[in-house]
Amino acid sequence: MERIIRLHIKKLPEGVYLATSDDVQGLIAQGRTVTETLEIARDVAKKLLEVQLDRRNEKQLPAVDDDFEFPVVVGL
Repeated sequence: MERIIRLHIKKLPEGVYLATSDDVQGLIAQGRTVTETLEIARDVAKKLLEVQLDRRNEKQLPAVDDDFEFPVVVGL
């Protein structure tokens, strides 16, 4: 089952990136790059959502459709 969650990414003064989400309660992830932060956030979200499912406290997140927009960060 794949679901879509929205992340908020912010660059901190220390030079690292912080990810949070209004869609997944408790999701906080930090990385040295946007890519690393996204990877960590995905792992944290998966674990948090699995716990919510076990407790039957599942928040209804939108399913992944056959056609959707996805922003990609490209470093130059």
